[in-house]
Amino acid sequence: MKPGDTLMKHYLQFKDLRAQEYAYLFERTREIKKRFKNYEKYQPLVDRTLAMIFEKASTRTRVSFEAGMYQMGGMVVNLTTGDSQLGRAEPIEDSARVISRMVDLVMIRTFEQTKIERFAAHSRVPVINGLTNEFHPCQILADLFTYIEHRGAIAGKTVAWVGDGNNMANTWLQAADILGFTLHVSTPSGYELDQAVAGVRNTACVKLFDNPLDACRGADLVTTDVWTSMGYEAENERRMADFAKWCVDSRMMAVAKPDALFMHCLPAHRGEEVAAEVIDGPQSVVWDEAENRMHVQKALMEYLLLGRIG
Repeated sequence: MKPGDTLMKHYLQFKDLRAQEYAYLFERTREIKKRFKNYEKYQPLVDRTLAMIFEKASTRTRVSFEAGMYQMGGMVVNLTTGDSQLGRAEPIEDSARVISRMVDLVMIRTFEQTKIERFAAHSRVPVINGLTNEFHPCQILADLFTYIEHRGAIAGKTVAWVGDGNNMANTWLQAADILGFTLHVSTPSGYELDQAVAGVRNTACVKLFDNPLDACRGADLVTTDVWTSMGYEAENERRMADFAKWCVDSRMMAVAKPDALFMHCLPAHRGEEVAAEVIDGPQSVVWDEAENRMHVQKALMEYLLLGRIG
């Protein structure tokens, strides 16, 4: 795809793609990962440049995108808060017009979703959401592929979300709506999932539980996140108290299905949102999940830049 192509796609939230596109991406991820594991060179993005803009600090997002782009034959320009300052040094719209004339793809990790939407509206190249306060689509893309890799199709399954009704929960809800599985959500009072943010069509795909143990009952996958997300550090002490009963422990995994998986987007705090025996136990696939960020993002970048292969 060329800059300005009317078929150009952005990936700003999970619902930007359809179920058929996700089926294609998961198949491409499987193929790209297999080549990586077999040390087969695969570089379809030679002479393509990815700009990464970080207003929120990152470990996994930077390493996975940067390593992935290099492996695909492309190049990377890394911009931190001091380099970019979206909307401060110049209007976001102007930054988008300039940066998108110099690169082929932009990944942004920032605060408000409106920032990335404004950037994309004035970009000549595809824009990827590396994380915002509202959504984290690349992480859920990796989580879903990891589940499929270990257990097969996710349609008809049950995913239990235990913890904060945050950007991860919003994105899981969009995924449930599009891919046909059920999402069980349990959050402390005051930290509920805001279904209006996700904007799903089928609200029947989500079930809410006051007791996290009930949310995990019969689940095929149990997942959580830190209690204090980036940007909410001032609330940390209060959150520690409010979330005390929402630690995913062996009791919760015991009421899930016997072959249930545990996931966490990392970084994790053992003894807070997850017990050590769970994240380090036999049902945990967090390390596969972390690696798969790179592989699904490689498939996503390939799709956004080249369209369907074959």
